Amino acid sequence: MSETSETMASETMATAPDWNAWQTSWDRQQEWYLPDREERFRVMLDMVEACVGAEARVLDLACGTGSIAQRLLERFPKATVTGIDLDPALLTIARGTFEGDDRVEFVTADLKDPHWTDRLPHGEYDAVLTATALHWLHSTDLRVLYGQIAGVVRTGGVFMNADHMPDPATPRINQAERALRHARQERARAAGALDWRDWWQLAAADPVLAEPTAERFRIYGEHADGDTPAAGWHAATLREAGFGEARTVWGSPSDAMVLALK
Repeated sequence: MSETSETMASETMATAPDWNAWQTSWDRQQEWYLPDREERFRVMLDMVEACVGAEARVLDLACGTGSIAQRLLERFPKATVTGIDLDPALLTIARGTFEGDDRVEFVTADLKDPHWTDRLPHGEYDAVLTATALHWLHSTDLRVLYGQIAGVVRTGGVFMNADHMPDPATPRINQAERALRHARQERARAAGALDWRDWWQLAAADPVLAEPTAERFRIYGEHADGDTPAAGWHAATLREAGFGEARTVWGSPSDAMVLALK
């Protein structure tokens, strides 16, 4: 290799994105909001193992950077995952992270598109998993989505949604929890933690992620416009959608995870 070629190769390596670093920074930013995030993932994977086993075919719904897929495959190396999302920046990180891993494939699709399931490479999945994502949808759209999800979960398979599901019947408890959480967040922020906006500013400044990030904000805007019904609503709506059983299997003072068994 010539000296010029060696220099170009060195420069390419130096400027190539460190996808693991982006994954770690995304995790830290999410943990600023969800300090028990890893516990929630652990319970989710426990229930995958309990209900459908360690070699499951999994749909990671609104997969983002592939946080669920990463933990699933670390624990269950024989599982396979389809990640689906619309966010071009987070999908760029996901595809970079899992490049060369034939257990994982990614699909770009809008979950509000009535035909999004047509883009999936498989007709049925053992498990459909999602976390901190569907609060972007209004409950009317979520009700439709739950019906579509019921159509891609095999008989005996599971769906789990972990998200912000406050109970409107307990406003004083909600207020106390929110005040404590915000105080902790401010202390972490003072110590240098990144919040959601900070993280996206870093992505926008990255040469590889800048354009996907700009496109992401053209698609979504600044904030979610959905609502956050209580866990009981999710369980009841999933049963109406065709699941045989549905209930909360994990909870914190502000979040919950609902599991539905087909």
